[in-house]
Amino acid sequence: MGTKGEQCRQRIIAAADTLFYEQGFNHTSFSDIADAAGIARGNFYYHFKTKDEILQGVIEKRLEDFRAMLAYWDETISDPRKRLRRYIQILTRQQQDIEHYGCPIGTLCNELAKLQHAQLNDANQMFEIFRQWLEAQFRQLGRGRQARHLALHLLAWAQGVATITNAYSDPAFLRREAKQITAWLDGL
Repeated sequence: MGTKGEQCRQRIIAAADTLFYEQGFNHTSFSDIADAAGIARGNFYYHFKTKDEILQGVIEKRLEDFRAMLAYWDETISDPRKRLRRYIQILTRQQQDIEHYGCPIGTLCNELAKLQHAQLNDANQMFEIFRQWLEAQFRQLGRGRQARHLALHLLAWAQGVATITNAYSDPAFLRREAKQITAWLDGL
């Protein structure tokens, strides 16, 4: 499970990940993170000197988790169309969070873009992992030259659904759109 220090570091990253999603990066303080992680501020600074260091830890953890999830889907689901459906199910499985906070990737990237934050390119890698994976699925479906376009289309459609669901606090919209996206995939 790792050393006690590494476990503490991971608790801080997990707390920061949740807070950055729910409150936003800019509105989350060291105190907020230390309190959520249950760590004294003195011990906190041993692991992270700046909020940017924590952000980097959050981004790296998300990237690691996304890569593991997609690799698992590739290993356990033989049909690329079914893997694409699993991707769409992220919307419905995270419906309440999306309704309240939007997409965890989209909201963070949007905030970092507004701040002209140096780690925006690192955060954008979360989208890139999904774009590349989606493109590979479309290639396996025989969509060759269209694969990149279809991947970006699906990624943008899902982001749009998350944004509108959050803006209007409308989970019914999310469910309808998820069904339409699934029907679109089935029609390809």
